[in-house]
Amino acid sequence: MLRLTTFVSTLALSGAALADSITVGVTPGEHGEIMEKVAEIAAPLGLDIRVIEFSDYVVPNQALADGDLDANSFQHRPYLENQMKDRGFGLVEVATTITTPMGVYSARIEDLADLPDAAQVAIPNDPTNGGRALLILQDLGLITLTEGTGLVPSPLDIADNPRGLRFLELDAAQLPRALEDADAAVINTNFALAAGLSPREDSIAMEKADSPYVNIIVVQEGREAEPWVQTLIQAYQSPEVKAFIEDSYDGAVITSW
Repeated sequence: MLRLTTFVSTLALSGAALADSITVGVTPGEHGEIMEKVAEIAAPLGLDIRVIEFSDYVVPNQALADGDLDANSFQHRPYLENQMKDRGFGLVEVATTITTPMGVYSARIEDLADLPDAAQVAIPNDPTNGGRALLILQDLGLITLTEGTGLVPSPLDIADNPRGLRFLELDAAQLPRALEDADAAVINTNFALAAGLSPREDSIAMEKADSPYVNIIVVQEGREAEPWVQTLIQAYQSPEVKAFIEDSYDGAVITSW
């Protein structure tokens, strides 16, 4: 499922031609909202951006590899690296964007210390975000992972689980709904925000600030030198977009520039 949002600049409405028109894939929440703001900034620079929202993490890279998109902006580096390894995509990072710390949420407890033994914890079912969730739980002292698993551990790599936590692996977009049944869930910020959850107010624990999971703008390999790429980066990493992010997300989204 996807939603198309097209931005028509005042320049276009007045008949002035734009030098380039591109399509950028995003996921719902902050990635889509920020790219909408980027589109406003890019229009006077001669770049018309059409924003397409995808409801999952898999399709935007496939669509980019197939040439249906010119760029995407929704993922962190470990996820891209894993996708390229598994699927053979010829994609390349051209700029960093934001960091969105994952959070632990619960509808049953207000303090992580109250998580019961044998609690069911929902985590993303894709390797990089699922691994990221497990690394957060390790940092919080709930589990210990086998050494050498890197950034993509799975529940099979848990070496010590003193509370006997049970893990429910779900599509990342479905995790907010899991709060109805699970004792806790580790949720990506974009899906938390889309579900009306405030990372600062509603989470019972947050990922550390020095996370390696910075998000990126990605294009097809071989297109990174095309002029529109630099215009897209200029618009994204602008003071106006930084101010928009700081005003809109109350610290839940952190800029990389």
